[in-house]
Amino acid sequence: QVQLVESGGGLAQTGGSLRLSCAASGIIGSAKAMGWYRSVPGKQRELVALITSGGDTDYADSVKGRFTISGDSAKNTVFLQMSSLKSEDTAVYYCHARSAAVYWGRGTQVTVSS
Repeated sequence: QVQLVESGGGLAQTGGSLRLSCAASGIIGSAKAMGWYRSVPGKQRELVALITSGGDTDYADSVKGRFTISGDSAKNTVFLQMSSLKSEDTAVYYCHARSAAVYWGRGTQVTVSS
């Protein structure tokens, strides 16, 4: 059984930083890609950042230059360093992994307030 466990969400002030972590268990071998999506009520879940097992990365335009994704494909872990946080970054952040199938974590709340 595949499980993705997120940690590191919480409350931050505008301009502050948070670091999200996700560890995937039960995936045989390395995931092809891992990353983070986020959702807010009334909006579709959107890609925040993705990293492939080869180290290629992709970011939403809204977070480029502020967020950095990293990971260890051998351990199936992924991290998201979020800096210069804005109120519009407030969302539930979901860890995502792709191998033979697509897997999701349960989500962690990030709230940015002034």
